[in-house]
Parts: sequence; structure tokens; C-alpha cells
Amino acid sequence: MKLHLASALAAVLVATAAVPAAAAPEDHTLDLTLLATTDLHGNVANWDYFNDRPYSDRAGDAIGLASVASVVDAVREEQGDDSVIVVDNGDAIQGTPLSYYYAVQEPVEETGAVHPMAAAYDAIGYDAQVVGNHEFNYGLDTLEAYEGALDFPLLGANVIDVATGEPALKPFTIVAKRVPGEKPVKVGILGLTTPGSAIWDKGNVEGRLEFQDMVQAAQTWVPRVKEAGADVVVVLSHAGLGASSYDESIAAPENPSDVIARTVPGIDVMVLGHTHRDAPSQTIVNEVTGEEVLLTQPYRWGSTVSRVDLDLSKVRGQWQVDSAQASAIRTRDYPQSQEILDLVAEQHATTVAYVNQVVAQSTQELSAVTSRYEDTPIIDFIQQVQTDTVDAALEGTAYAELPVLSIAAPFSRTAVFPAGDVSVKDIASLYIYDNTLHAVTMTGAQIDDYLEFSNKYFATVPAGSTFDPARDTGAGGTPDYNLDITAGLDYSVDLSQPVGSRVDGITLADGTPLADDTQVVVAVNNYRRSGGGGFPHIASAPLVYDEQKEIRQLLIDWAQAKGTIDPADFWQDSWELTVAGTPIG
Repeated sequence: MKLHLASALAAVLVATAAVPAAAAPEDHTLDLTLLATTDLHGNVANWDYFNDRPYSDRAGDAIGLASVASVVDAVREEQGDDSVIVVDNGDAIQGTPLSYYYAVQEPVEETGAVHPMAAAYDAIGYDAQVVGNHEFNYGLDTLEAYEGALDFPLLGANVIDVATGEPALKPFTIVAKRVPGEKPVKVGILGLTTPGSAIWDKGNVEGRLEFQDMVQAAQTWVPRVKEAGADVVVVLSHAGLGASSYDESIAAPENPSDVIARTVPGIDVMVLGHTHRDAPSQTIVNEVTGEEVLLTQPYRWGSTVSRVDLDLSKVRGQWQVDSAQASAIRTRDYPQSQEILDLVAEQHATTVAYVNQVVAQSTQELSAVTSRYEDTPIIDFIQQVQTDTVDAALEGTAYAELPVLSIAAPFSRTAVFPAGDVSVKDIASLYIYDNTLHAVTMTGAQIDDYLEFSNKYFATVPAGSTFDPARDTGAGGTPDYNLDITAGLDYSVDLSQPVGSRVDGITLADGTPLADDTQVVVAVNNYRRSGGGGFPHIASAPLVYDEQKEIRQLLIDWAQAKGTIDPADFWQDSWELTVAGTPIG
């Protein structure tokens, strides 16, 4: 990263000193409007690259910065440029084939091209952005190239440079809004991001960056923002509310935004993100001051823009916030900005051409629609590629004779390989995350624990009752991506039994019972291996393979090398759900 604490504070002080403090009447008031987005995840146009058509969903929402731009333009026209501040809450450069292409296929740090997300943000005229956890997915070189292309600061007060012990990114910025005849209003914007990046992107950040607890960082930096002259304090918190998806003994809490609002005095507004909630307005009373802190979370991918209207008045020559109200502006009600579309038109066209490349022929249609409750060939395709990759890499090592298992989850209910041509976008729609492949060693007893944990995904179905996929999957809000299916084993899951006592008859593929002390190699993605989802044993298991190979690209390469995707080459009907021993089918 290019900014450290000393230079960051110098930049703040210079910017603040350049603002003249004009005298003003004591009884004046003014309004400010804060517009916020979060979790754009590589969406510029309202386009679904996986289906090669304009984006659509059941709610009728739109996505992308092109629609956000029209919202911002409309509010600026209504309120005046000097009354509007625009911020983004992170997770900008990962999530679509567009952002993938310019991080992996034609990396911007190598070509010198401007990242399409940076180009769009700059054209809209954002004032600040906080770094999200997905900004680290492609490594620090890509992140630095993205940061360097921005015309506004990329913040991260709790992202610490290991070499210096100082923030690796600018901790905060002061935005001064000039009001005719009045003393400028100074809005301090502090950036904090979830510490989970230390887990999920360990391979990219270990030894280079550390992630301080967000609450501790807020306690340090909010007073400094006030000391720098801020009349209004806004915290960009790339985190949500509630529990962590990982064991908090290995990293600070993932989603402590409510704790920050409740315990750290001096904050007027917090913008939340990371958890993809549509939560435009809520308040939390600060325990120190007794005052309400407004929290707003825009909906992901640019489906909404949070609008925060601030009423200020002057007290003893200083501006203070009298009230704050938040609402959601749905971008579906606004046209896409042609300026933004034109700006990225060439990169968009390149991406569309890339995802439509045919890589193989499928002998039959393979669908993921039932993968969350029955063994399907399309998931076994992932398992076979992971198994083959790890098996080949371990040849000639001390682990070569160990059985290789593979873990994969049903990320998508809509993915399908059509009979005939299979393209990059078909494979990308099956494996929607930019995970890399790892392998660890585990024991049979640990595998048993792991499978029991995974299968809490299913609700209990009493003996004699019928399994209903709509009712009995995703129990307790467990997402599909936290149902881990294990290949290389045969097993059944009895849903009439309580969670923790469901998995029966685990054997290796050759029929040998999996003994508690049997050593196996497990191919798994980096997110899970790093602790994502809180699965037992996996985060502490010895790592035996990590070549930083992206699983999606391995799938594409395998299909391209074979030329044919034939279930006969990889499908093993090896697990099933039962109710009191009776298969659900």
C-alpha cells in the first residue's frame, strides 16, 4: 500500500488547513446529504455475465454503478453539489467476470489499464471508499493498482503494515463542504474493515498485513478524526451486525458494527456492509453519550443507494448534527448512465467475448438445481478436478499413498451445463467464487465431526414424514455454501436423527470403513480451509498443498484439456439422505 500513517495524517492536516474558517451568524442551519453504496462486487452495468443478458431478479432490482450514477446525479441536482457527499463501503473489485478478467486474464497491474471499477467510481465523483475483504482476493499488487487509479482516498484504519506497524491505508479523510456565507462544514470519514481478511486471504496478506480489531481501531481513530476538525463523523464499516462466520479465537470479531456504535462515542453515522443486507435505517444508543447513532446498510451490487439527510446547526461557532434520517433509493427507478456505460464499453465487450468462449462439449445436460439434497454429476465434476489436481501434486511425496477426499458445496441452484457447447460462463456460473485450492490432512474421526457439522444444514424430519426440499434445507438460516459434500467416501445422512448423530456408514471409495485414526488428504477451497463457516478441525489441519491455483480456472482447464464433459468419467453416486433409513427419493 502506498499510504502510511505519517503521510496520511499530513494529507489530512494539509487538506484541513486549506479550508478558511469564515465567520458566520450563530443561528444558521444547513442540510447535508450523504449517499452511500456497498458491496458492488464488480458490477458496473446492469448485466448478468453468467446468462449473457441484462440482470433481472424476482424483486425487479437493478444493479451496477451505471444506475448508481444516475441516482447521484439526481440528488446532486436536487440538493446542490456542495451539499452532497458520496461514499462506498467496500468489496468493489471481485464478484463478476468483468472484475475477474482485469485481475487475472489481463491484470491491470501488468497492463497499466485503469480498472473498470475505478474508472466508474471516479467518473461518478466519490469522496471516499473503505477497503473490503474481497479487495485482497487477487493479491496486494492488484489492490495497489486499483488504489492508484482512484481519484479519492481508499481508507482502512485497521489494516496494519507489518513492516512499519502503521496503517497501510489512509485511516480517514476530511471532506469540507463550503456553504455560501457560512463556515465550511467538515465531514470526517473513517474507514474500518472486517478482520476476516486475515483468515480468508491468508496466502495474500500473511507477513505483510495485519487486521486490528475494529472496535479498538474505532476507539483510537474516532477521537483523532474529531481532533482533525470534523464537525460530522461518518464511519465506513465494512462489517455487519452479529456473529462471526469463523472461530473468534483465531481472529477478531467479523461483524462488530453494533458494538462500535454502542461503545465508541462521537460517531454520527455508520455505513454498514459485508453481509449483503438491505437495511436502510436503524439506530443504536451510544452508552457513553446517550445519543443515537444512525446505521445504514445499502443493498448489495448497487441495488440501492442509502440516502442520509443530516440537519446541522451552529452552536458556539461550531456545526453540530441535530438530526439524521436514512432511506433507500432503489436504482431500478433510474436509467443507466450512458457516460458510465461508454466509459467501460470496451472492457465490457472483452469480458462478454471471454465468457462466451466454448471450452468443451457435454454429453448431456447437467443441472445443479437438486445438488443441495442429492448427489449430482455437476458437483462431482468439481470434486473430480480437485481430486485429480491434488493427487497429481502429491505424487512422489510422503502423502502420495493417502486417500484423497474432496469437499465442495452447491454454490448455485441455477447453474447448468447444457448438452453440447459448454462455455466459460457456464463453468463460472457453477463456481461463482474466486477461491483457490488447498489440501490438508485429517483423520477419520475429524471427517466424521466435519460431516456432522455440515449436515446441520438439514432440518430434522421425523420418522414416517416426507422430506420437503423447500422446507427442510437451509435449517436455521444456513446458506447453501455451508453444505459441504465430501467425495471419495460413501455415506448416508439420516434426517430423523438429531444434529450431530446423523451420518451413517462412512466408508472409503473402495468400501473400507473409515477408521477414526485413518489419515486422509482433503482437497478444499481456501475460504473453508482458513476457517470460513466455522467448520471443525479444518483450519488447524496440516496444509500439504497450496499452489494458489484458482478452482474456477482449474475447472475450465480440465474441461478444455478433455474436450468432453461426460458424467461417466467422474460421477459417483456416493451419498444420500434418508429418513429413518429410507432414502428420500
